[in-house]
Amino acid sequence: MEQQNYQYQDNSVFVQEKSVSKKFFANVFLWMFVALSLSTVAAYVFGTNEQFMQYLLTIDPSTGKVGMSIFGYIAMFAPLALVLLMGFGLSRLSLPALIGVFVLYSVLTGVSLSFILLTYTSGSVVSCFAGAAGIFGIMAFMGYTTNIDLSKFGPILMVGVIGLVIASVINMFIQSEQFSLFMAFIGIAIFTALTAYDVQKIKRIGEGIEASGEQVLQVESKKMAIVAALSLYLDFLNIFLFLLRIFGSRK
Repeated sequence: MEQQNYQYQDNSVFVQEKSVSKKFFANVFLWMFVALSLSTVAAYVFGTNEQFMQYLLTIDPSTGKVGMSIFGYIAMFAPLALVLLMGFGLSRLSLPALIGVFVLYSVLTGVSLSFILLTYTSGSVVSCFAGAAGIFGIMAFMGYTTNIDLSKFGPILMVGVIGLVIASVINMFIQSEQFSLFMAFIGIAIFTALTAYDVQKIKRIGEGIEASGEQVLQVESKKMAIVAALSLYLDFLNIFLFLLRIFGSRK
């Protein structure tokens, strides 16, 4: 009888851990959906409203030259600072503060993406967004279901991301369209692989969360879910932007 009770308790703990893992995974994708929704709304509002767009741009009355306003520069560069804040300040930020930074990041990223609607046709933006969603969904499924350990590819992919950043900085000076397209193809390959890698990593984080310490589980796992959602959001966003660079039709 004692052995049966022990087995019952052991099975109950296993089921509880599985439910915690699935809940964590669901929260990650929920926060990612929230970020995408906020960015989409912000991009649409600023990209389709001339009155809002005036906050991002300045026009020289004498030459008619269009430039970036202070708020425009903030919208362009503040998301990078917020990403670093969330990444390095995870343990110091409270859950409400982390959520606030995450929401602010999503909105400002959407505002910076509003320039896309001025550059590319709405049809190409929608089609590339759908293509990115398809690629992301397939790779997320593969990352979740595969038995292959993808962790060994992490350092290689990180080197690839750093290489992309360096190449982008170089291309700012040489202004080569062909080099830009080449980087776009490489970028799609890197962030497509990163999607599968990140999903498997998130799955393992969820499986590794222990059920002991209920308060720690409730607070820390929610904070980790937000940061994990940020990584998936960045994967999706980069796939979308690189697809748009290759296939987008300019106005």
